[in-house]
Amino acid sequence: MIVAITGATGFIGKRLVQKHLALKHKVRFLTRNPQSLDLFDGAEGHLSDLAEPNKALYSFVEGADVIYHLAAELQDEALMWKVNVKGTQNLLDIAQGKVGRWVQLSSTGVYGAKLESLINEQSILRPNNLYEKSKTEADRLVTEYSVSNSMPAVILRPSNVYGADMPNQSLFQLISIINRGLFFYVGKKGSIVNYVHVDNVIDALMLCASVPLYRNPLTYIVSDYCTIEELVEIIAESLDKPYPKLRFPETVLQLIASIAEKIPGSPLKQSRIDAVTGRVIYSSKSIATDIGYCNRISIKDGFKEMVDAWIKRHD
Repeated sequence: MIVAITGATGFIGKRLVQKHLALKHKVRFLTRNPQSLDLFDGAEGHLSDLAEPNKALYSFVEGADVIYHLAAELQDEALMWKVNVKGTQNLLDIAQGKVGRWVQLSSTGVYGAKLESLINEQSILRPNNLYEKSKTEADRLVTEYSVSNSMPAVILRPSNVYGADMPNQSLFQLISIINRGLFFYVGKKGSIVNYVHVDNVIDALMLCASVPLYRNPLTYIVSDYCTIEELVEIIAESLDKPYPKLRFPETVLQLIASIAEKIPGSPLKQSRIDAVTGRVIYSSKSIATDIGYCNRISIKDGFKEMVDAWIKRHD
């Protein structure tokens, strides 16, 4: 099996490369950095920029059984449309007639910020920020291209992806706050948090690359969820700390946040309040029913792993 992977040097991409190498598959990966060409022992590096492709991109896609398109610009807004949209279009154009299947890594962010709802694949797309809009447009390009060119394609939309080696430090900051006894709840009980372990995302990606497609293209959400109270108790128990009990009214925090947001560097923001008071559930029912996917790592086991990693850092 020949697999071609963009975004292979990222948090999810590295694990995907290593999983395919362990299965003895022929792995090609794309990078813009010459120093990353030898990053993976046994994988074939191709030096090219999706936004400004060269000949290496043609050899990268030629004859691949599956392309995993994971590459995306998350931080620099000046590059988001160029990389996430134009880069996807360039790769689609070059891949025409040369690949067996396209697997696109998207995000539940394309559904926008909702405070209460059950989200599934039929939910209306309402992206808010530039990143979400660029991913929505990239998904649209893949969908239209797969239909018009009869190219099998699957779009996978994970919720918040986490793991012990994640570059984003927000969950480790949460663990630290709970460890120091400074955590407090906001608003009424029962708020929902949506997370999915990186290894579960790898499982879902590889399943999307291999199962028969009953229609084309397919789009799936992959996620897991629990209440904020359940999550905090998992962390506190793993730290051998008492469960936090302090709770503040949401309206009070919203008022403070509206003022604090005007102060550069303030940690208290409306978006963070929304994140711990929302009641949105991203449903993985379709991917489970259609192709037999299930989360191998539960939120409980995944966050115990996160706490273990945090403790090792602070030993």
